[in-house]
Amino acid sequence: MATSNGSEDVMVTRSRRISSAAVSTVAFGLLALLSTACSSSSGPGTSPASAVPSSSATPVSASSLAPVNGTYSPSIDPANFVATIDNPYWPLKPGTTYHYEGVRGTTPQTDDEVVTHETKQILGVTCTVVKDTVSEHGAPVERTFDWYAQDKQGNVWYMGEDSLELKNGRFVKASDSWESGVNGAQPGIIMPGNPQPGDAYRHEYYPPGEALDEARVLSLNGSVKVPYGQFTGVLVTSERSPLEPQTEQKYYAPGLGEVEERVVVGHHEEFQLVSVTT
Repeated sequence: MATSNGSEDVMVTRSRRISSAAVSTVAFGLLALLSTACSSSSGPGTSPASAVPSSSATPVSASSLAPVNGTYSPSIDPANFVATIDNPYWPLKPGTTYHYEGVRGTTPQTDDEVVTHETKQILGVTCTVVKDTVSEHGAPVERTFDWYAQDKQGNVWYMGEDSLELKNGRFVKASDSWESGVNGAQPGIIMPGNPQPGDAYRHEYYPPGEALDEARVLSLNGSVKVPYGQFTGVLVTSERSPLEPQTEQKYYAPGLGEVEERVVVGHHEEFQLVSVTT
């Protein structure tokens, strides 16, 4: 993530990463059936998907697959991955765009996440490419290409990202860009196939100290109201990085995905889902 220093045109923007500063030890803390889950008061396009991913293998906890403590060396077998990402809390249907609006500090921002039809091969796994563009006053200030893949147990793995930040009027590669298998970087789980309260897991691991996000499941029964609609049966997670003195809470509606995120410890930052187009 970029930082703002007043002398350069560098914007602090929303990102999956919580990168940069000092160590923080803040205590953190899906799978609810859709029949008890999502009720939307507004928002065309919120038709719920199945609450069970197409993967049917016996689930293994995300805490075991991507532990936050000890030596980290996740096992990635390309034969254990499927072509479709349909985890109900992280469905990635190509052609879908999620539009978020929010604020970082006192600056309004928008975030558009586009699930592209593009793929990228990483560690022998075919990954879906998601283009994420953060804008201020209608102009982009950060562009990121994220790479995801789902295993047969329904876990969605975060395989890396190519992040570009605005600096002195031009986009440059951010230091927290990473790719699994390159320079010691390892994949993490962005969304468990069978999330349970208390589960703690890595999102990513880039050992030079650039990308070390972690998450913990707080609840499967949250509720939230955003411009796109009102939802119950929501997965709530707490996310942090040992590199940054802040903690986020994120809210995921079954059949839809992320609907809200906000910083609860640290600077002021909040984003909410406004629209979904397919």
